[in-house]
Amino acid sequence: MRKGSRRESSSSTAAAVVAKVHAGSRRPFPPVSKMAAPMLRELSDKLGSSEPAVRLILSILIGYPFALLYRQFLFRRDPCLIHVFHALSGLGLAAFNFGSQLFHSVACVLVQFLMLRLMGRTVTGMVSSFLFQMMYLLLGYYYTATDQYDIKWTMPHCVLTLKLVGLAFDYYDGGKDPETLSSEQKKSALLSVPSFLEVCGFSYFYGGFLVGPQFTLRSYQSLVNGELTDCPGERPNSIFPAIKRFSLGLVCLSIYTIGSPSFPDSYLLSEQFEAQPFWYRCLYIIIWGKITLYKYVSCWVIAEGVCILSGLGYNGRDAAGVALWDACANMKVWQYETTPLFTGTIAAFNTNTNAWVARHVFKRLKFLGNKMASQAATLFFLAIWHGLHSGYLVCFSLELIIVVAERQALALVRDSPALTRLSHSPVVYPVTYVLQQTVHWLFMGYPLIPFCLFTWDKWVKVYTSIYFCGHVLFLSSLLVMPYLRRALVPRKKGSEKKEQ
Repeated sequence: MRKGSRRESSSSTAAAVVAKVHAGSRRPFPPVSKMAAPMLRELSDKLGSSEPAVRLILSILIGYPFALLYRQFLFRRDPCLIHVFHALSGLGLAAFNFGSQLFHSVACVLVQFLMLRLMGRTVTGMVSSFLFQMMYLLLGYYYTATDQYDIKWTMPHCVLTLKLVGLAFDYYDGGKDPETLSSEQKKSALLSVPSFLEVCGFSYFYGGFLVGPQFTLRSYQSLVNGELTDCPGERPNSIFPAIKRFSLGLVCLSIYTIGSPSFPDSYLLSEQFEAQPFWYRCLYIIIWGKITLYKYVSCWVIAEGVCILSGLGYNGRDAAGVALWDACANMKVWQYETTPLFTGTIAAFNTNTNAWVARHVFKRLKFLGNKMASQAATLFFLAIWHGLHSGYLVCFSLELIIVVAERQALALVRDSPALTRLSHSPVVYPVTYVLQQTVHWLFMGYPLIPFCLFTWDKWVKVYTSIYFCGHVLFLSSLLVMPYLRRALVPRKKGSEKKEQ
């Protein structure tokens, strides 16, 4: 390694730390609360779920008592005391779920703080932070990877990675001329280096440590200062909005808990599935995909309720003066359930993470000079951030293809007078909506197959059983769409003159 190469140094440091910790923790200490272990096992057996999954959902729910304690005893109190409370509560949740493996998050938080202090507002500091945190996460995936979905320390660590990388970017932006920053960057840019307690409280805040959502240090500082409230100087009136999200989250969790045993991932790989007719296999993927996504929806909506209860979800007031509590919303549930468009579902799903990636990856790739290249690079980042399995790359590659194909189809309908009239017909619209929703949910489940099955031998087997219909449909549409435009979209007079 060359001397002075800080990029290489940050990557090798991450590799060394992860390898050393993994070597010394092949038999990690069990999670805390040994006395509760038999009760957790009994509860998980009754629910038909794994013990780590039960621990996770209980940990998300414990955020509500933590938020009530903060509201009752710590609102507008000494910031240092609030940071300690948030840090210790998050560390407690980490210990409850992952035992001694909480060291991974502690190490990354400490290294990130030292980078902010020692490297300052420099490109080197920002790039080194990105490389160290991403390499640590990817090496964690490498050492812990299995061929199935496991709840382990890398799950909250991927959330923490974005938090710490975003922290480095925001600190770097704080040293720029304000005139050169976008409105989003101005809201999140850090004007001074945070203290270690601030970084710990921000990193381990119980409302976002395990499953998200993403929020900036500036937002966290506003929470600690008692500024995120609809009643200045008083506790926010956020109990009822929090209960609404909590209740909605429980409904989503119930749908997943009841439905998932009837539509398991394993059935996709069975001989019984292959023996079913093609229409049945497609219908199974539609229902399976819908139920599978509720696993994520329920966790995000319940966690959002914790953020709302604490006040972090406060997002000002609308034009009518009504308080908004969607600052930490990771799901637009109504849009998610009703939109017939792939782009609509993507825009409603995991919105905080998508906003983070748009702000810190997509928009910072302007130097590429090509929007499609920036979008492809952003989706590649999302794929490796999720894990090292081939299924993630296939999933996000398909997402790009489907989105491009849908945008071209929508542009065709918009630009063709005949198709526009047909799409707005009160007789035709209900039929096309049902058909569009069926296709929409079939091909929302389609890229989810590699996302959930991980390895190429599994997802190839399932795709083969349905004849790679999604690949055929969307790749064919990309080839056919230019010819359809020539046939259905009238040419402009200017283009006709040029041809003559």
